[in-house]
Amino acid sequence: MTNNNLMSFYDPFVYQTLTTIVGKTVTVQTTRGSVHGNLNTVMPDHIVVESGGTPFFIRTQQIIWVFPG
Repeated sequence: MTNNNLMSFYDPFVYQTLTTIVGKTVTVQTTRGSVHGNLNTVMPDHIVVESGGTPFFIRTQQIIWVFPG
């Protein structure tokens, strides 16, 4: 039996807030450490922060806090 229902859990408030700071410098604390760089992309399930020319794809569920600036 196959389940064709895909479920995705995300925090719409975090998503909405992050979309307002796309293109700005941020520090993102995750469950594995922090990343400091430019917030390039915000999607419901992940963000992309470019640091030192390298894109870091961070799952929204792994974000503890975000500091703009």
